[in-house]
Amino acid sequence: MVEEVFALLFKYRPVVFEQGGFGFRPPWPAAAAVLLVLAAAALSAWAWRRQRLPSRAGLLLLALRGATLAVLLLALLRPTVAVKAVEARQNLLAVLLDDSQSMGIADDGDAARSAFVRRAFGPEGSLGKALGDRFALRFFRVSSSSERVADPGTLAFDGTRSHLAGALTRAAAELAGLPVSGVVLVSDGADTSTADVSPALRALQAARLPVFTIGLGREAFHRDVQLGRVEPPPSTLQGATLVVPVSVTQAGYAGRTVPVLVEDQGRRVGSADVALGRDGEPATARVRITLNDAGPRVLRFSIPTLEGEQVTRNNAREVVVNVRDRREKLLYVEGEPRFEMKFLRQSLAGDEHLQVVTLQRTADRKFLRLDVDGPDDLVGGFPRTRDELFAYRGLVLGSIEAAAFTPDQLRMIADFVNVRGGGLLALGGRHAFAEGGYAGTPVAEALPVRLDAPPAPDDRVETVSARPTPLGQVHAVTQVAATEEASAARWKTLPSLTTVNPLRGLKPGAALLLEGGGDRVVLAYQRYGAGKALAFPVQDSWLWQMDASIPLEDQTHETFWRRLLRWVVEGVPDRVEVSLDRDRVEPGEAVRVTARVRDPRFVAVNDAAVRARLTDPSGQEAELRLDFVPGRDGEYGASFVPRAAGLHTVRVEAARGREAVGGADAYLRAGADAAEYFDAAQRAPLLKRIAEETGGRYYTAATAASLAGDLTYLGRGVTTTRELDLWDMPVVLALLVGLVGTEWWLRRRGGLA
Repeated sequence: MVEEVFALLFKYRPVVFEQGGFGFRPPWPAAAAVLLVLAAAALSAWAWRRQRLPSRAGLLLLALRGATLAVLLLALLRPTVAVKAVEARQNLLAVLLDDSQSMGIADDGDAARSAFVRRAFGPEGSLGKALGDRFALRFFRVSSSSERVADPGTLAFDGTRSHLAGALTRAAAELAGLPVSGVVLVSDGADTSTADVSPALRALQAARLPVFTIGLGREAFHRDVQLGRVEPPPSTLQGATLVVPVSVTQAGYAGRTVPVLVEDQGRRVGSADVALGRDGEPATARVRITLNDAGPRVLRFSIPTLEGEQVTRNNAREVVVNVRDRREKLLYVEGEPRFEMKFLRQSLAGDEHLQVVTLQRTADRKFLRLDVDGPDDLVGGFPRTRDELFAYRGLVLGSIEAAAFTPDQLRMIADFVNVRGGGLLALGGRHAFAEGGYAGTPVAEALPVRLDAPPAPDDRVETVSARPTPLGQVHAVTQVAATEEASAARWKTLPSLTTVNPLRGLKPGAALLLEGGGDRVVLAYQRYGAGKALAFPVQDSWLWQMDASIPLEDQTHETFWRRLLRWVVEGVPDRVEVSLDRDRVEPGEAVRVTARVRDPRFVAVNDAAVRARLTDPSGQEAELRLDFVPGRDGEYGASFVPRAAGLHTVRVEAARGREAVGGADAYLRAGADAAEYFDAAQRAPLLKRIAEETGGRYYTAATAASLAGDLTYLGRGVTTTRELDLWDMPVVLALLVGLVGTEWWLRRRGGLA
């Protein structure tokens, strides 16, 4: 609106004055015009002196007469502005039109965003005609890829992706070496690619190719609910109970409570209610789900459609979780017979997916071995080589002193977490933590608690009542009842435990899940290198099973230990790991497969033969060889293109000579998704950045009519210098009329006219 008023007063739009240089071109000698005006000024001064007017009124009239003569002199000198303008029809103009699904959103009254494209560039489109009169137009569609289109009317606005960086790069490459005035990008800015736009902008800057963006759609919806981040673990053990945080954002429904539903192939497996906060503020729902079916499970998280929603396709997300039907092996080392070991093992008796190999010291250099795979396993006690120890996925240290291990074994335990990526759980006891002499050892480095305090006296026993911290209240390990609320209530009624390891100090970066009052640590953890380490410094959690207040059928103790040990081994890597650069693509899009291969000591292997077996949704198989990636130890990669829609399985296997190293699975979904409907409001900041960094301008649908005129003076290519007259600007006539009229009114009021 401001620029329109400016053009009405000054004849031209602001861009002309910004780009041009000012000068004068009088049709007669400038001196004659100056002398004529000076003569008129002298005559006015002589008349003023003869009339003997009061000083104030006379000076005001003289000033008005002088201002009138100054404006007249300016007009007589014929001011001009010299500006470079593109030659009509001598330059190309690339017009990039967003052809994605988000353009079908009707957030501008009842009209979809695509209506502007059809109206502006259709057969009767005024903007397309105005641009076509000045430039030779080349149209491109912007979707998952960019390609030339002869007629904008053929766009269907059904693309499932928007790759703005790729479209700008494609247009710049195709127009290289030609006389190009610029690029026009018509889009809502909802770029759903993962590509950084910065390299494309730098290339456009180097080519001096400005981009003029036209942003469509609202920058914020009035009424909408969107399912945000949904991040369950990529894999879990069969029968696991997961607590999945789900982010929900909304506008127009503040204060409402809505359900978040989870389905596995149409079967409800979980739900949770979430109270929506203020507009734009995310709320988090914690949905508990139990996965009993093995294999890749496609889980659908959704919110029912609410009345008046402007976008409904962003109410659901799908994720794949690989449910593993296998037995995870942990090593439990105990230094003395005690009830804690007995009841821990009993709590896992019904869990066929956890194998707790137990090594209990019965005398000096003598051990009781339980649940071993063969008669020779651990026959010499604790593993003496990394190969042997790293075969386990979890390690539990009971009440056994540090002196029971050699210095190399203590380093191996730390490396089990740091290098191998295993899970370490340290239990309380007379010979654990500082009381067991672990301060200053490599194991102490891995633990989430500080062992710098002096050991407690042998007879010091403290009572602790375990209570979840705010973080612990929402963690899967502490969910010992059917619901989050029931779990919180159950923790308040559990009997107190005892500890001889009064730990109070957490390391920076560690997290506390259970506390015992007075800053005492009951359950804490931290990430250490590739793995995680936990501290549970109590010695009698079996009281949660055997205390007189606990009913015989109560499963709190069993539930806690199963979930705790499953979490210890969750996310622990295998010797062969596989990942995809994307978990969902359109059929025909390339996917990068990356495998990481390690030996039994978890040292990167660079001489492996790595192959992938690809299985499409129909069961048809294909083989793909993965090549070593130079400069990336242990990493192998290749790309493939899924052709069929559905769930694809990628099975990677590695071998060294005739020796098999291992294998791993990954899953890919091919097919259209609803990515275009998430965060689908106009991303004006991105469009403005593209325009500003390339020397272009940002427009909206309401201001786009001025684009053709601005491009005449802002565009590149074949140009010519034009001198535009300024003497006949409406503001000059308005000033003359205003000054003369004011002087006449003052004279009449004073009886002088």
